[in-house]
Amino acid sequence: MEIKLPLSVRIVIGLLLVSIIVWWMYLLQEILILISFSILFALLLFPLCNRLEKWKFPRTLAISVSLLVSTAIVAGLIVLVFMQIANFSDEFPTFQKKGTDMINHIQIWASKNFHISRKKQVAEFRNHSLSLLQNSGTIITNFLSSMANSLSSAVLVPILTFFFLLYRDFFRKFFYRVFGIKNRKRIDLVCLKIYKVVQGYLVGLMSVILIVAVLNTIGLVALGIDYAIFFGTLAAFLLLIPYIGIMIGSLLPILLALITKDSYLYAVGVAGVFLFVQFLEGNFITPHIVGSKVSVNPLAAMIGLVLGGQLWGLSGLILALPFIAIMKVIFDNVDALKPYGYLLGEAEVKDGGALLD
Repeated sequence: MEIKLPLSVRIVIGLLLVSIIVWWMYLLQEILILISFSILFALLLFPLCNRLEKWKFPRTLAISVSLLVSTAIVAGLIVLVFMQIANFSDEFPTFQKKGTDMINHIQIWASKNFHISRKKQVAEFRNHSLSLLQNSGTIITNFLSSMANSLSSAVLVPILTFFFLLYRDFFRKFFYRVFGIKNRKRIDLVCLKIYKVVQGYLVGLMSVILIVAVLNTIGLVALGIDYAIFFGTLAAFLLLIPYIGIMIGSLLPILLALITKDSYLYAVGVAGVFLFVQFLEGNFITPHIVGSKVSVNPLAAMIGLVLGGQLWGLSGLILALPFIAIMKVIFDNVDALKPYGYLLGEAEVKDGGALLD
């Protein structure tokens, strides 16, 4: 017999359940982040794995080959990054000399305009340096600890990805048992929609990164900035951090332009290139390539990003959009949750600004 509760009671129960879920998500964030990234990688590798299985590869072999291919690609990217870093180290004396000259110019400018003697500037710099050195032990220890945890976690991602791909039919049968075999068609439909949404988001994101990398590189090459391909691609990959990633990626080439070029206008030009590319990415590239795959309105996306960052930090920022897209698919296919799916979706607005019914 169905019991109908008052609206106020249902709201309190709903808020309580959400609070409990969020608390457990925060408490178990390390394992949940691992599982989340593993699921995303499994969805990304599924087409290749499925194609190999259709070519009569055993499932375990197909998964292993897929993981080896993806690992080789990641390893190649890491090698390229270290090669670029090695090139930077070869030219470090030049950077150091030009950096010293730039600091001298800044000191002279500060002395003339703010009447601060160079002796006082050096004293202040020494005080800040001593303070930084006193805290450097803690900073380095925390950084190394964080890096060790990240590397140990990264080792587990391929293992979890392997098992998610291996037991995908097993998980489907588990959902049949939980929600009833009579709902089998709806469960299959929801799983297919989730797969298409996440797959479309990931493929679209990779396409956006490639386009932005090309645009960044063209702009930096036109300005004559060294290591244009490296910096352009790095800033593009930082799009994984929505809204602010590309600007973070612009800081290094701006600093390089200040050190290696004779005029500060080159640094202004680099900033202009990245601002222009970010404008194109946010208003044209991403909405047309990714937006068509993930039908989530910008307000819901922004709130999700803020909440994801507060809950799981950088990982939360990266995972927020695919999670919201998955939630929308689930909400749209559960009658009691359809209003919340509507709330997450794109809103149609008239010219006068009123929402369409």
